Amino acid sequence: MSQTPPGPHVAIVGTTASGKSALALELARRDPSIEIVSVDSMQVYRGMDIGTAKPTPAERAEVPHHLIDVVDPWEDFTVAWFAREARRAVAEITARGHRALLVGGTGLYLRAVVDDLQVPGRYPEVRAALEADPDTVGLHRRLRELDPVAAGRMEPTNRRRVIRALEVTLGSGRPFSSYGPGLDVYPPSRFHLVGVRLPHEVVARRIAARYEQQMAAGFLDEVRRLLAHPRGMSRTARQALGYRELIAHLEGEASLDEALELAVRRTRRFARRQASWFRRDPRIRWLDADEDPAALLPALEAEVERAGGNPRRPAPGVGHTGR
Repeated sequence: MSQTPPGPHVAIVGTTASGKSALALELARRDPSIEIVSVDSMQVYRGMDIGTAKPTPAERAEVPHHLIDVVDPWEDFTVAWFAREARRAVAEITARGHRALLVGGTGLYLRAVVDDLQVPGRYPEVRAALEADPDTVGLHRRLRELDPVAAGRMEPTNRRRVIRALEVTLGSGRPFSSYGPGLDVYPPSRFHLVGVRLPHEVVARRIAARYEQQMAAGFLDEVRRLLAHPRGMSRTARQALGYRELIAHLEGEASLDEALELAVRRTRRFARRQASWFRRDPRIRWLDADEDPAALLPALEAEVERAGGNPRRPAPGVGHTGR
C-alpha cells in the first residue's frame, strides 16, 4: 500500500445527491490545473447518462473528465479494472503538471484508488462450492487453518467475509491476508480527502427532486433504448439504482408510480449506507452545510488550495469536523 504523504491530489466524497459533483465542476472552472476523475461505478457506462446524473457533454468539453463512458452497458467490469484505469488517469494528469480531483460516492472504488489496494480476483467455481456448504463456522475453521491472519480479522459468523476470504485463498493459491490489511485500516494516502455533508432529510428531499428532474429529461426513454439494444444490459448495469426499478416497470412488474417510489426509497437507503461507509474513515475532513451545498464552495476551495501547498483560512460560517 502507498505510504506517501498527502500530495496535491484531492478526493471529494459524499452521499448521492449531496451536490459534490456540481461543487467539483465549479472548482475546476476556477482552477484550470484541475482535472476531474469520476469515482462512480455506473457513470463508466456509455448511454447511461440521465439516470447516473452524468456531466453533460458541454460540461465535459469545458472541464476534462476521466472514467466516464469507458465501457458499454452490456459489459461487466471489476473493481481491479477500475482502480487500474483510475491510477493510470491520475498518473497522466500528474505528468501534465495538473491536479486530479476524484469525485464520487462509490466507497470501495475510492478506497481502491486512494489506498492503492490490491484487489483479489474472482473465482466463481470455488465460490459456488463454498456457498454450497451451510456451515459458516466450519468454513471459518478451514480459513483459520489456511490463513489465520485473515480469520482473525472477521467474526466466524460473518458468512460473506468468510466465503470471500476462502474463495481468494483457494482460488489464487495465496493467503487472502497477503493482499493487504483490509478495509478496516486507513493508511496515509497521497490524496487529501474532503467530505461534503448535508442533513439526512435534505439529502432525502434532493433524491426525490432529482428523480423528478430525470424523468422530465427522458429517463424512461433512456432505459427503453438500453433494453432495446441487441446486446442488452449486463447484470451489473441492470442493478443500477433507478434503472433497476424502471426496467421492472417496462417488463410489466410494476406501475411507473410504484417503480419511482421504490427507486426513491432504495436510493435513500443507499445514501445512508454511503454515509456510514465514509463516516468510518478518519482521514476525511468534513464540510457541513444546512441546506445548499453551494455554500460549501469557499471552504472546499480552501481545502483544495491547502492540499496544493497554498494554505488558506477556512471560510467563516461553514461547519468543519474531522481531521
